[in-house]
Amino acid sequence: MNLLLWAIPFFVLTMFIEWRLTLKHDVTGYRLKDSAANLSMGLGNLVVMFGAKAISLGIFFLVYELRLFDLPTDIWWVWFLLIPMEDLCYYWSHRLGHEVRLFWAAHVNHHSSTTYNLSTALRQSWSAPVYTWIFWVPLPLLGFHPLMIVMAQAISLLYQYWIHTELIDRMGLFGFVFNTPSHHRVHHAVDPLYLDRNYGGIFIVWDRLFGTFQAELTRPSYGLTKNIETHNPIIIAFHEWAAIVRDVRRARSWRGRLLYLFGRPGWREDGGGQTSRDLRAAA
Repeated sequence: MNLLLWAIPFFVLTMFIEWRLTLKHDVTGYRLKDSAANLSMGLGNLVVMFGAKAISLGIFFLVYELRLFDLPTDIWWVWFLLIPMEDLCYYWSHRLGHEVRLFWAAHVNHHSSTTYNLSTALRQSWSAPVYTWIFWVPLPLLGFHPLMIVMAQAISLLYQYWIHTELIDRMGLFGFVFNTPSHHRVHHAVDPLYLDRNYGGIFIVWDRLFGTFQAELTRPSYGLTKNIETHNPIIIAFHEWAAIVRDVRRARSWRGRLLYLFGRPGWREDGGGQTSRDLRAAA
């Protein structure tokens, strides 16, 4: 958390520089209300994360007592193990955040902006920190010290900040292993070909390995398949939770209730919905 707080002046400076540069390029650029919403979501996320990190760190320490291996904390090569392992945990947390509606409700706000710039990186969830620690539990069990895990998570978040820009083009061989702005533009795109692709945080190799990689072929469009048309941070943070409650209450069967919670976003009990798979297939 301290690392993220120290990074705030860097965020402000780089967003200002990017804003000035976007005035001279054909990109979506900055829009005042959208950027204000992004900053509001980022501040709210910091507040929630303070409490959530304390709880998750306590759980990590409890699991650490059951560790399978005694990995040292003062040798450099442990970090070369931890960073990729942390990113693998992030990959599955991120992927299920798109493929399971209950998790999507916490993650959807990050995709709700129709612009794409550095401020978009700050449009973070107010509810995801409450549960996503579950995906990192294997790390203390393997013997990684909890404080190292939290540091690796912060490093991952900081890395992902700079890839939220349209000003950096494809990056050649670097992009074969690492996540880049080009790869992440695909992830934020609403075009059917690009839906639910490129989940990696620091590395893109997990997407190549698990079949979720998609190269940027055409200029993306950003937002949701059905945009929410609001800059109100409360609605941005909780609109999908409210939609889930409505759908579960109206469901005609227990199967319907369960799939509204754990099925893919877009699924409808009457068969009239479209998931990302359906949209890609139709395209």
